[in-house]
Amino acid sequence: MSIEARKAHDLTVSKALVAEAEALSLDITGAAEKGIALAIKAEKERRWKIENAEALQASNDYVAKHGLPLAKYRMF
Repeated sequence: MSIEARKAHDLTVSKALVAEAEALSLDITGAAEKGIALAIKAEKERRWKIENAEALQASNDYVAKHGLPLAKYRMF
């Protein structure tokens, strides 16, 4: 990511976590960025499942009632 694309932000982090990360020579900013990215991904997935629950259930109901649409072409 380029420097221009970054935004400075103050975060409050546990002193114990910072001390341990520094003792392990970890990139604290990079670790925080990765953690935030993972949290965003998890939240988007959670919301997608909620928003699409009805369609997923309808698809599952169809398969339960009729079987897989292309099952006759399966080689296993």
